[in-house]
Amino acid sequence: MRFSLARWRAIVIKEFIQLRRDRLTFGMIIGIPLIQLLLFGFAINSDPRHLPTAVVMADPGPFSRAYVAAMANSDYFQILGSLQERDAHRMLDRGDVQFVVTFPLGFNRDLVRGKSPTLLVEADATDPMATGGALAVLAQLGPAVFTADLPGLSATPVPRVDLRLHRRYNPDGITAYNVVPGLLGVILTMTMVLMTSLAMTRERERGTFESLMATPATPLEVMTGKIAPYVVIGLIQVTLVLLAARWIFDVPMVGSLFLLYAVVLLFICANLTLGMTFSSIARNQLQAMQMTFFFFLPSMLLSGFMFPFRGMPLWAQGVGNLLPLTHFLVLVRGILLKNNGPELLWGHIWPLMLFMAVVLGVGLWTFRSTLD
Repeated sequence: MRFSLARWRAIVIKEFIQLRRDRLTFGMIIGIPLIQLLLFGFAINSDPRHLPTAVVMADPGPFSRAYVAAMANSDYFQILGSLQERDAHRMLDRGDVQFVVTFPLGFNRDLVRGKSPTLLVEADATDPMATGGALAVLAQLGPAVFTADLPGLSATPVPRVDLRLHRRYNPDGITAYNVVPGLLGVILTMTMVLMTSLAMTRERERGTFESLMATPATPLEVMTGKIAPYVVIGLIQVTLVLLAARWIFDVPMVGSLFLLYAVVLLFICANLTLGMTFSSIARNQLQAMQMTFFFFLPSMLLSGFMFPFRGMPLWAQGVGNLLPLTHFLVLVRGILLKNNGPELLWGHIWPLMLFMAVVLGVGLWTFRSTLD
């Protein structure tokens, strides 16, 4: 048969009509490019600035205060104030600050005598990419700051600061210490949400969904019954990743494995409830996969896995804090690399619990609507 332009045009029109009726797919076609444009254009920044910094001022004086002011003016450091050493280290363990800068006794005296004073800088090196630019700027401060305040030394070179850098939790700056624990959350997010989002839609496409509706099982029983097998699968995945992290990549595991598995179990349940909610909303498996990808893309880019979290603008950090992967990355790195306990992790545990409760409520409501 000869090619007919009229028949071809009719098929094209028919496809556009079908796309218009499938609002979810049409929304993905428009929404995913816009999200990628906004994220890569505005939110992604490999040179983070305004990093929270705690100062321990053991020797308060004009030169130490001038140095702190120069740090703030560089835009790489956000000075949170002068704290006691114990409080500053506790904030570093929790991940509330990126740096702790300590001015030891004799700092101002050594400058006046023409000596190079010592300055201790402790950095949270669990993400080496987040500290590189700020440390480079910090190493250049010194002569430019003190020249105006040391007129008596104008004939001789102004002494530089003896910067003692301590990379906490990752002294060698090994990228695997940051990436491999993060992959644990990325793998669980992808597999748990995808597998469970296909569960209910598969039942609907195969015609067995009506059989479920005919049983006396409640929506809560159906959802939790479908989630339970995937919890076991998720724990098996976690065990395999942890074994590979320890024996292949030599990632240190200084924290409690029991606490780690408890956090992982909470994260798995949060992702499974989201997947079940997607499956109760989607009409077919294609839509379920589209919704999973729509959730997975911001999770990858806004959680701090691929790019430094503090390098993003505040609105992007706000969106990232709504995602469970953001909190899980802090939790798993805090346990494995910092030996954090529950009291230091609670600030990231309750958002996971709240996320799971909200998503479970939405999923039960949509499932009841489907039954009706």
